[in-house]
This record gives sequence, structure tokens and C-alpha cells, in this order.
Amino acid sequence: MDKPTVHLSVYNPNWEKEYQYEKNRILNVLGDTVLGIEHIGSTSIMGLDAKPIIDIMAGVQDLAEVSDFIKPLSEIEYEYVPKPEFKDRRFFRKGLWGQGTCHLHICEFNRSEWIEKLLFRDYLRLHPKVAEEYAILKKELASKYKFDRPTYTKRKEPFIKTIIEIARHELHSI
Repeated sequence: MDKPTVHLSVYNPNWEKEYQYEKNRILNVLGDTVLGIEHIGSTSIMGLDAKPIIDIMAGVQDLAEVSDFIKPLSEIEYEYVPKPEFKDRRFFRKGLWGQGTCHLHICEFNRSEWIEKLLFRDYLRLHPKVAEEYAILKKELASKYKFDRPTYTKRKEPFIKTIIEIARHELHSI
């Protein structure tokens, strides 16, 4: 029988330590070309069940620089994975396909991709009830699409987009 590609784990406080470890490794090989680096995704939200994959976002001046990162990142086990559907970011994976331990998303610092990922993360951190709603949605989708990760991811998008818009609106009304 096939192994599910969507498996949620109970929140693990070690995820933050894993992020810090990977962050230091990434900064050691990329240096000051990285203008900002953040722990994103569900593993960055205390108490939230998540696929046990550390999502890291690194901000750079220009995405054209990313081709220079492929070799140094490969030396610390990050593989560049071309994803044409990602227009505003580049994607690297640590670990085998379907068994990755870290995902590195490189985008332009303080541009829409960067801002939206932080809006979503920070809103869930500040609103535990909304994080709980997201957890329920993720569990339902993981149960329904455990062998279909692309659909699982796609079905989360409306919720994520709604929260980003709410967060954006609240930010501007302060």
C-alpha cells in the first residue's frame, strides 16, 4: 500500500530549534545576499499540527541571484526544484522527494510573496481561534487527500487568501 503523502504531526517544540539550525547553515553559505530569513508555515505556529517539514523563507534583492545559490545550497543538502508555477519565488528541498525535512522558499525581500507569507503566519500567531480553524481544515483535508498532496495544498488556498486579506485590512486600519 502506498504511504500517504500528507501526514500531519502534533506540534513539536523542537521545530523552532530545527529552524534556527537550518537558518544558520543557510546564512553561512549565502551570507549577506540574504536580506531576511523567516520561519514560516505551520511548523512556525505554536500548537499547530503540521506536516513535519520546516518551511523557511529567505528574502533577496532580486530573484535573478538565485541561480548563484544552487551550488552553495547543494553543499548543505538543499536541492533546487524548478517549479514553473511559482512565479515570485524559487524552491529548494532538503531530503528525498516526498520525504523532505525542510523547504526553502526564496523570494524578493519585502515584495508581495514575502509580505503575504508573514501576514498569514503572524495573524495565526496572534489569533489562536483562527489557528484552530485552520488546524481543523488541515485535518479534514489531510484525511480526505492523504495521497494527493497537490490537492490538499490547493484546497487550503481559499482559507489562506481570506486570512491574508483580513490581516492586510486590520493592518491598515490600525
